[in-house]
Amino acid sequence: MFVDRKFRIARLWSNRELKKFAHLFKGTVVNVSGWTDIDKEGSTYAKYFKNADTYLISNYKAEARGFQGYKNEFFLDLTKKLPKKHVGKYEVIFNHTTLEHIYEVQQAFANLCAMTNDIVIVVVPFVQHMHSHYGDYWRFTPLAIKRMFEDNKMELLYLSFNHDRHASTYIFAIASKQPKKWKGKIGKKFSYKSPRDFLDLFENYAGNRAITNTYVFKVATLVRAALQKIFK
Repeated sequence: MFVDRKFRIARLWSNRELKKFAHLFKGTVVNVSGWTDIDKEGSTYAKYFKNADTYLISNYKAEARGFQGYKNEFFLDLTKKLPKKHVGKYEVIFNHTTLEHIYEVQQAFANLCAMTNDIVIVVVPFVQHMHSHYGDYWRFTPLAIKRMFEDNKMELLYLSFNHDRHASTYIFAIASKQPKKWKGKIGKKFSYKSPRDFLDLFENYAGNRAITNTYVFKVATLVRAALQKIFK
């Protein structure tokens, strides 16, 4: 079956990133706006957090992403002020490719941060075309995510992004309210620069490989091929 790489590659990459860290977390994990909780590889995100004591899913009562009928599922509208019963209640808040669909994104992000007493994990698109009829409003840079966590009094521990040619670019980020707790467990990482290919004339910032100059890419490919023949 044909799968469009511009969607698939970023999803597979973000799944691999999550698998690096999900086993570290205990307590209650909430997949906020988790819809069906599927990872699109035949599994669920609940299985990634294998050491969690409890795994919950929240969803929004809307036609686009309504209740799915899962165990431990509850209603949460991220566009409204967070109800007191959810403030600081959970150890880990996980949110995958949801924020771009919420117009009130600052409120939604603040709610994610307010829900946790420790960790927030977000996956958001940086480069991706508009892809839904029910609302697709935002794209996020690494600097924006760092600033949004700081504005909500959280310290960014780890931020990465995929750098695949002609595919969507996702950002994967982990932040904490207890950063000292994770020293030596989650390596500090933040950068908005991606590795630069040989003879790639673009600025080497996030997303540069997703949107390429076709002419430069063709020339670089020809030069590479010639050099490979010479130094075979």
